[in-house]
Amino acid sequence: MCSDIFEQRNVFLDQIVAERRSHRVFRPEAPPEDEIRRILHAGLLAPFAAAAVGDSKDYFRRFFVMRNGSRSMKAVIPLVREQVAAMAQDIERKMEDDPVLRAKAVTFVQRLAAIRKMGVVPGVGTAPWYIVVAERRGFPPVELQSLAHCMENMWLKATALGLGFQLVSVTSQMSPDPEFCRVLGIPAGEWELMGCAIGYPADDLPPSIRPPVEDVTCWLE
Repeated sequence: MCSDIFEQRNVFLDQIVAERRSHRVFRPEAPPEDEIRRILHAGLLAPFAAAAVGDSKDYFRRFFVMRNGSRSMKAVIPLVREQVAAMAQDIERKMEDDPVLRAKAVTFVQRLAAIRKMGVVPGVGTAPWYIVVAERRGFPPVELQSLAHCMENMWLKATALGLGFQLVSVTSQMSPDPEFCRVLGIPAGEWELMGCAIGYPADDLPPSIRPPVEDVTCWLE
C-alpha cells in the first residue's frame, strides 16, 4: 500500500479526533437505527481485558439501546434521577467531616445540585438515544477501563457520522441497582455499566483547546 493512502487515512483520523466533542443539546429527530448499529459495532471492536474475563461462554460485552419515549426509557429516567439525588446527599454528608473532600468535590456537588434543580439527568431522556454498555466483571477488576475503550470507539464513530455524543457517567453507578438492571434484563452487580446519549447535535461547537504537545511532554533518557 502506497504512503499516500496511509497519509490520507491519517488526515481523516486526525480530523475525526480533533472534532470529537461533548454534545449536550440534541435535535428531537432520531438518527436511523442503522447508524446506531454502526456505532455499536465500533464499540464491539474496542479492546478488552481478555485475561480478566477468561473463557466465559456468555459474551462479556452487551449493548442496551433505549429510544426516547420508549417504555424502557420511561422506566429508567426516575431511577437515574434518584441515583443522582442519593449521590449528592451521600457526598454532602461526607463533606461535613472531611475538609479535603469538601475542597475537591465542591464543583461536582454544584453540578449534581444543578441537575436536581433541572429535574432531568442530561442524556437520559434528553437525547433521541440512550445506550448502556455492560462489561462482565472479572479478575482483576478492569471492566471500567474496557468500557472506556468501548466508549471512545463509539464516540469517534459517532463523530465520523456527524452525530452528537454525550457520556452519561452516572450510568456507572447503576450497576448494583436491581430495578435498573431488571429493565436491562441482567443480574444486578454482575456487570459494570457505562452509558452515552446520541443524536443530531443542536449546535456547532467550537474546536476544543489543548496545549501544544511539547508543553506537556517529557522525553526521558
